[in-house]
Amino acid sequence: MQSVIGDIFQKESGRVTALLVSYIRDFELVEDVVQDAFVTALERWETDGIPKNPAGWIVTVARRKAIDRLRRDKTLERKKAILKTLIELESDNTMMDFDTFPDERLKLIFTCCHPALSKEARVALTLQTLGGLSTADIAQAFLVPLSTMAQRLVRAKRKIKQAGIPYEVPTVERIPERLDGVLSVLYLIFNAGYVAPSGDDLIRHDLCQEAIRLTRVLHMLIEKSSSLPADPEVIGLLALMLLHDSRSLTRTDQNGNLIPLEEQDRTRWKQDQISEGIALVEQALQMRRAGPYQLQASISAVHAEAKHPDDTDWAQIAVLYGILGQMTPSPIIELNRAVAVAMSEGYQRGLDLIAPLASDLNTYYLYHATRADLFRRLEQWHSAHDAYQQAINLCTNETERNFLLNRLNLIQPYL
Repeated sequence: MQSVIGDIFQKESGRVTALLVSYIRDFELVEDVVQDAFVTALERWETDGIPKNPAGWIVTVARRKAIDRLRRDKTLERKKAILKTLIELESDNTMMDFDTFPDERLKLIFTCCHPALSKEARVALTLQTLGGLSTADIAQAFLVPLSTMAQRLVRAKRKIKQAGIPYEVPTVERIPERLDGVLSVLYLIFNAGYVAPSGDDLIRHDLCQEAIRLTRVLHMLIEKSSSLPADPEVIGLLALMLLHDSRSLTRTDQNGNLIPLEEQDRTRWKQDQISEGIALVEQALQMRRAGPYQLQASISAVHAEAKHPDDTDWAQIAVLYGILGQMTPSPIIELNRAVAVAMSEGYQRGLDLIAPLASDLNTYYLYHATRADLFRRLEQWHSAHDAYQQAINLCTNETERNFLLNRLNLIQPYL
């Protein structure tokens, strides 16, 4: 039962939270009552069975818990008004039909991405409230200590409450000032699903699909506006997600083991998503306002167009990573460019480019995993062994860790 409720939480917590925030306008209170509702579900569903509408049950119970809490604190007029609204919703004393209520998640994204919040806080808050990630998972995604992330989230919620940040999708004229933060949020939600920061599963399909869905909504919102021009980075991000997700079914085998890109069955890639993604990349690039998401989508399109691993145009990928690195300098981008160079110019050349990144990426497991793979290809077995061991020690995703352990075992006979 605990795993079932966990699945429901991952799937529905974002929309549940968004709907309740639309009434209560208090992030901390909503977070508390939603968590209490899921604890109650764990106790009640064991004996009563899972209701036909689990999300509606959670919202109804959470709403009633919010009423109880607000009744105990009637000191503020704002709370009295919220309490009045909740009681009116509760008046029919029936379990709400969740599917008949509007989806408020886009409003919540723009609230979380308000310019008054730091960019780090915007991303972290939306990952928690809409993505359902734990504070520990978000800290891992940001490569910061758990205590730092916890403080960041608390400060963000309090600032929204104290500053009276509106819960709304901004007017079209104000969307551009919010767009960068929103795209960052959506991108990190997708990444947190595409390679789960921790746990047993490599992929959290719910987060990937949520990010794609919300990006589509954002794209449609801008596209339908008569006063706001289409944004190529929104289009590029949607293309990037679709192209990455097109490979999702082939990234693990039937036992959940990781399959690297060059070994995937490309006939099982989702061709409809690839076609849509490539068309979107072309549409975005024709607008002649290149940006990081368009470049990343272009890189993914090069992979998607290769019918066989040997057909991959690694030289073009290296050039695209070079442009991306000039636009948004990052040691991780340089690491990816080094891989592309290694595949096009030689493995030792790739290692030479990777070596200077050690000071920035020494605690990043993929840095050591990349080194290990190149050492393996060069048959430098002892160096490969040491690099694999470093990567294994740093990796927190069990699927990826098992893959690295298997690679390490395969080179043992050569030591």
